Amino acid sequence: MAPEARRAAIVAATRPLVQRQGTAVTTRQIAAAAGIAEGTIFRVFPDKESVVEAVVADAFDPAPALRELAAVDRSLPLRERLTAGVTVLQRRMAEVFGLLNALGWARTPPREGRPSPPGGQNPREINDAFRAAVVDLVGPDACRLRVPPTEFAHVLRLLVFSGTHPLIAGGRELDAQEIVSILLDGLAMPGHVTDSADSVRLLASAPRQGTAGRSPSCPTDVSDRR
Repeated sequence: MAPEARRAAIVAATRPLVQRQGTAVTTRQIAAAAGIAEGTIFRVFPDKESVVEAVVADAFDPAPALRELAAVDRSLPLRERLTAGVTVLQRRMAEVFGLLNALGWARTPPREGRPSPPGGQNPREINDAFRAAVVDLVGPDACRLRVPPTEFAHVLRLLVFSGTHPLIAGGRELDAQEIVSILLDGLAMPGHVTDSADSVRLLASAPRQGTAGRSPSCPTDVSDRR
C-alpha cells in the first residue's frame, strides 16, 4: 500500500478510537483497529501524537461534507433539500464536538498547537465555502426569502452550530427538521403572528420587498413550506 493510502487508512481506523478514548489511545490499539503491525504506524507517522493530530485535521477537513452537500438532490422540495443539508452539517459538527471533547479541548486549541486545515485553507475560507454550499442548496427558491440567501445561510449555520453543541443546547439539541422548521415557519402559532414575530420568519409567502411579483424561476407550489 502506498504511504499516503496507508496514512489515510490509519487515520480512518484511529478516529473512532480517539472519539472514545482521547489521547489515552495506544499505538497497539491503533494497529489492531487498522489491521497492521504496530511498527507499520511509524513508517508513516513519527509518533502517536502525530497520528492524533492527523485525526483532528481529518475531522476539520471540510471537503467530505461539502461533497455531500453538493450531492443533495436538487429536484427535492426546498424543505427536504434543507433538511438533508442540515443533516450533513450536524453530522460534521457532532463529530468535531465529540472529538474535541474526548481530547479535553473545551474550545479550539491555540493556533500554534492546532493542525492546519488540509489544503492550507483558513477558517474564513472554510466558512465561505459552507455558506456558498447552502446558498447553492437554496437555489431558485431564493426568490422566497425575506433576506438575501447569504444571510439565510449564515443564520442556518448559526442554528446548526448552537443546536448541535451539547453544552450550548443544554442537552436539548435540535434535530434537522426542527432547525429547518424554525427557518421556514418561525416559532409563532399559525394565525397569531404579530408584526414583530413575523420578522422571525425568513421565508415569506409574498415576494421580497422591492420586487413586483414572484420571479418566473420561483416554483409556485408552496407545499414545501407546510
